[in-house]
Amino acid sequence: MKAARIDLIEAYIIEKKSVSLESICEHFNISKSTARRDLDELVKRGNTKKVYGGIRALEPDVPASMPLLPFEERDIVNQTEKDYICRQAARLIMPDDIIFIDTGTTCLQLIDYLKEIPCTVITNSLRVSMKASPYENITIISMPGRLNRKTWSFVEHDIDFYMHSVNIQKAFMAATGVSIRGGLTNASEDEYIVKKSVCKNSSQIYLLADHDKFDRMALYTYSALNQITGLVTDRKPPETFVTYCNEKDIRLIF
Repeated sequence: MKAARIDLIEAYIIEKKSVSLESICEHFNISKSTARRDLDELVKRGNTKKVYGGIRALEPDVPASMPLLPFEERDIVNQTEKDYICRQAARLIMPDDIIFIDTGTTCLQLIDYLKEIPCTVITNSLRVSMKASPYENITIISMPGRLNRKTWSFVEHDIDFYMHSVNIQKAFMAATGVSIRGGLTNASEDEYIVKKSVCKNSSQIYLLADHDKFDRMALYTYSALNQITGLVTDRKPPETFVTYCNEKDIRLIF
């Protein structure tokens, strides 16, 4: 149980950025001596640093190996896993839902499982709109902006103004990488702006991410991990993610 407690303490510190020894003792109902021993263990992991009176999270290093690859290159990776993720995610969609489908290659196959579900799909993905167009049960709303041919998505820096006029019940998001410290990250500034605005204006947020995305970070964080409703993936995530999702009441589907 000690290891699980230390995982929770680490997640708590990363969320708060900096916390005092007293707040850790109070939040986890442990003594100062126990808290100090746990913090000593945490510092060895390299994600936190002791400061006077408490501890703080270290700023995440952004790996240089996380560029945004062209859509065609990303689309051929982990296709079976992506299909499984979309099949599970489709079960979250009810008739007449208003949903957002993101531009990532993981989200594209979600359309395959909406053929019999009457719903409204809001998207900035040209590929999603084209794939959904044959199905009369799907009302398609394309977001405004210029076409980014690298992602086949419409992007707009003033997207907040548009987003305030729509009501999204469930947003199905993709990410270049996801981590407890960095949250949901993306390598494109244009995509980051749209994704962040969508998350701010959605009642529920579901991240669709295959196993390769865990513990990876790109340059821009568009949502903290604790802000999402659920995480849909193809296999059990690392134990730190499982513990964090349980603590934050994030629905985990794999």
